[in-house]
Amino acid sequence: MSSKNQSPLACDMTAIPAEQRPEHLAKSRELFLQIREMRELPDGYEFRFGDETELLRKLVDFVSLEKLCCPFLGFAVEVEAENGPVRLRLTGREGVKEFIREEISGLTGLTRFFQD
Repeated sequence: MSSKNQSPLACDMTAIPAEQRPEHLAKSRELFLQIREMRELPDGYEFRFGDETELLRKLVDFVSLEKLCCPFLGFAVEVEAENGPVRLRLTGREGVKEFIREEISGLTGLTRFFQD
C-alpha cells in the first residue's frame, strides 16, 4: 500500500457510532487495566491477559469497534490451549508503537508497561 492511501496515525472516534463511544471507551479502559504482561514487538506490542471467562468476548468487542476508528492497526487475538492466557497483538507501520503507548497510557493512566 502506498503512503498516499494510508490512513493517518490518529484515532477517528467519529467512525464509531456516537451512542457506542462512551461504552467503548469505558470497556477499553477496563480491558487494558487487566494487562498482566506486555511484550514489545518490532512493529507493535503484545499484551497478555488472564483466562477470565468473559475476556475473549471483551477483546472481540474491542477489536470490532477499534478497527473502525484505527484502521491502521493490525489486530491478532491468540488463545492458548488448556485454559492458558489470552494475548492481543496490536501492530502496524512505522509510528504505530508510539501511538499505542500514548493511547493505552492515556486511557488507563498506566505507564509501567512502557518504561524503558
